[in-house]
Amino acid sequence: MPEPGGDGRDVDSRVVDTSDAGATARADWRQRIDDLSRLVLRGGRRVCGIPDYESYVAHARRHHPDAPVMSFEQFFRQRLDARYGGRGGGPRCC
Repeated sequence: MPEPGGDGRDVDSRVVDTSDAGATARADWRQRIDDLSRLVLRGGRRVCGIPDYESYVAHARRHHPDAPVMSFEQFFRQRLDARYGGRGGGPRCC
């Protein structure tokens, strides 16, 4: 007597895709989740006023290829000075 699935499988059995296509699909989803996470984190940092070094590096390389790219420490110090008027410039408000 044939089984309920008609193809030799039970109706409730699950098929696990072990092919390369399945692995590629999982990798695509992981990449999408990583990209979304990065966007959410970047947006959150902008809302809080935290500078985004990755965006700076991408911009600097694209628009100013001859200029040297600041290190993370230099970039962060420059952003803090610009925001708060550092180096004796006093705090800036609005």
